[in-house]
Order: sequence, then structure tokens, then C-alpha cells
Amino acid sequence: MVRLSTGKLVFVLGTIAAVALALCTQSYAAAALPDPKIDVPLAAANGPQTAVFAGGCFWGVDAVFKHVKGVVRAASGYAGGSASTAKYEQVSTGTTGHAESVRITYDPSQISYGQLLKVFFSVAHDPTQLNRQGPDTGTQYRSAIFYTNAEQKRVAESYMAQLQAARAFGQPIVTQVTPLTAFYEAEAYHQDYVAHHPDEPYIVFNDLPKVANLQRQFPSLYRGK
Repeated sequence: MVRLSTGKLVFVLGTIAAVALALCTQSYAAAALPDPKIDVPLAAANGPQTAVFAGGCFWGVDAVFKHVKGVVRAASGYAGGSASTAKYEQVSTGTTGHAESVRITYDPSQISYGQLLKVFFSVAHDPTQLNRQGPDTGTQYRSAIFYTNAEQKRVAESYMAQLQAARAFGQPIVTQVTPLTAFYEAEAYHQDYVAHHPDEPYIVFNDLPKVANLQRQFPSLYRGK
């Protein structure tokens, strides 16, 4: 049985009657952003790399990156806390230090780290929301980049500074940039959640528009099922 956090449950119960209207009126505020001025060059040879991003509920972030060309695998999980608390019920309390995160394994000869960041900031989430994302609130839903090396840190901080200077968003970016100490995959029922539950009101309203915006804004990067 799928267990929803309180925020998700309240949202689902409150929107079931309005799903038809939502389908007609929803316009996810995706941002059209510039390319990063500083990036990691495309690798000459194939060798998988890892990026870890947090941007609210991991279901939608996972769904977006599963449709990005060059991404080999995306997995929902937890980052920022300890192994002993990397469980959905505990993370949902907002007291573990974990953020719902997505580990992206990608081919650096097909897509760069900077391009992944552009997708992350453009359509995967709203980086101006502090400790929340849409109907979900708490530090477990914070915006964060967990870098795995100094190069990722440099590119992420540079791109955020570039976006701030360009005033790409109406509000300041609140995304944390922090080293990845460990990533813990979430329970099996969270993996590929959007693909398995496309008709749930929460998914219809919050997550499917992100995938649609990916296809619209990044047609050359979009990959179907």
C-alpha cells in the first residue's frame, strides 16, 4: 500500500473534485533560462557520471529526468541525513536532515552537468520556494544540489550566480549547494511512481506538467518512453 505524507494526502483529498478544472487551467510556471556560461565539456568517451538533485517530492523530479536524453538511470531516494533515518516515514517528519532527492546517472558524452542543471532549474522544480514545493512543506522538500566533486560545485555555484545576476526568477534562488555524503534509495513503491500512477490527482496536477514542459522547452533533449 502506498503511504502518502500528510501534505500529499490533504492535497489529493482537496483536489479530486477539481481535477477536470485543473487539467484545463494548470500552467506550471516553468522558466526559460540561458545556458550555463561555465560547464563541464562533453566527454570524448562514454563513462557514467552521477548528479544528485533535490527539488520537492522526488516523484516529479525523477519523472522529468527519466525523459532526458543521456540519462541512463534516475532513482528516488534520500540525501543529507544518516542511513538510520533514510526511511520514508522518518524523512516525512522533516527532522532527519534528509531531502527527498533523485540520483541521476548520465552519459557525459551525451549531456553535460550544466545541461542537467538547466533542466533542474527550468522545469523540475521552483528554486525560489524555501523548504517547500507546491503543496509539500518541510525541510525534506528543500531545493538542493548535492555535488560529488569540486567541478560540479564550481558549475552549480557559477550557474546560480549567473541566474541571480540575470534576475531569471522573480524571487531569490534558495537552492542549497552541499557535498554529497551518501545517497540512499527510497522504498520500491516510490520508484517510477509517476509512470505507475499517472492518473492520481497529485501526479496530474503537480508532476505531469513538468514532463510536458520538458518536452516543450527542451525538444532536442526530450526522450519519450
